Amino acid sequence: MSPHAVGRRRVHRSVAIGLPLAVLATLALSGTAVAHGRATEPRVTGTATLGDIPLGTFSNSLLPGTVDDDRGVDLGGIGSDIYPTGRKGEFWTVTDRGPNGQIKVDGKKRRTFPVPGFDPAIVKIRVSGKTVRVVDSIPITTFSGKAVTGLSNQEGRDEAPYSYDAQEPLAYNPNGLDTEGIVRAADGSFWLVDEYGPSLVHVSARGRVLTRYVPEGLNLTGTDYKVVEALPAVLLHRKINRGFEGLAQLEGGDLVIALQSPLSLPDEDAGEASRTTRLLRFSPKKQAVTAEYAYRFDPVDVVDPGEDDTSELKISSVVAVGHDRLLVEERTDNAARIHEVRLTRGANILSDAWDDDTTSPSLEELDDPAAADVPVLRKRLVVDLGKVAGVPGKIEGIARVDDDTLALINDNDFGMTDGSEAFDADGRLVDSDIETTVTYVRLSNRI
Repeated sequence: MSPHAVGRRRVHRSVAIGLPLAVLATLALSGTAVAHGRATEPRVTGTATLGDIPLGTFSNSLLPGTVDDDRGVDLGGIGSDIYPTGRKGEFWTVTDRGPNGQIKVDGKKRRTFPVPGFDPAIVKIRVSGKTVRVVDSIPITTFSGKAVTGLSNQEGRDEAPYSYDAQEPLAYNPNGLDTEGIVRAADGSFWLVDEYGPSLVHVSARGRVLTRYVPEGLNLTGTDYKVVEALPAVLLHRKINRGFEGLAQLEGGDLVIALQSPLSLPDEDAGEASRTTRLLRFSPKKQAVTAEYAYRFDPVDVVDPGEDDTSELKISSVVAVGHDRLLVEERTDNAARIHEVRLTRGANILSDAWDDDTTSPSLEELDDPAAADVPVLRKRLVVDLGKVAGVPGKIEGIARVDDDTLALINDNDFGMTDGSEAFDADGRLVDSDIETTVTYVRLSNRI
């Protein structure tokens, strides 16, 4: 090392030493890093945007004839999750069930599917400068190679599907998937999670559904792929449109699944008021859930200052960090915070008690689960994205790029908004102009 380099190191060290100890202690406690005598805050280091790709063109290139009219909708919704491919700037992403919205008819909301032939897809993207480019796409198909579609599965359990204007009912499809999370296994196959069942879905490297794992008692029939009831029956109480959302792959191959919102247990009111949701650990080798964890949301006005509706809280992404650590994103549509948790043996609540829907009070009803001897996962705040300038809303996917950088992807809902005004008089989309973006955030501390 040259004398100049030694001198520079001494100068930097002296600057740090020159800070009052009380200031250094305050910075350390607040999670703010000190580098060469100055505090560094989390910051956006790059943003890239996906260009316009007509949805019909995209879909029909994968499965010809699936979309006859895309109503002017472009490819979007790929922000359901993001997972590194192993090459710099490349990620696997997954769409959700496709363009969908809600329109009130006679005072009741109806779920609309403007492009009912759309098939959820796994999409590989490459980020280069300010541009996101699609480099590969894999349609998710049934055993016989047909589109699974994103349509609702079961009448009486899932939302009834309607046409774009909410006037014409559509047929249910037991094969339909509302995909939300993705990881890639060592053998090249993919694991996805779905909101309808809720379910864990294993698909081949080319997107064919191999097995769909669902809660015991779901009784899903008529599928063109294998269905196994391997998940706790208590999950049948998932809130509508709030099933499984996040998926992580631990070292060794075990999966961690995040339930987006608290269960409606014993009823909808209890679920809406609860701040306790659940994480599940699933062993692909055993094809079984091996652990369950109670995750406690922060108060909603802490996550999203000014918001007072607890039911707006949800988990959208989980990311494995090493053997037993996990990053968990809890959010509203406007703000998000990322915490780190450790999945210890002592935190496992998998039991007949909390997975029995007759237990009273239920886990979701407990105002203070820890006081009831429930080992709630301990959290450490990694970053409050609501305080980082340049981060868009509705972040649903998070990937760890390196030990101090995250890649975030938003869900732009295919440019759709709710309400009858989402389409013009000719049935063409009135685009929200919200684009799909990948945003890089440099953190204060390493993860």
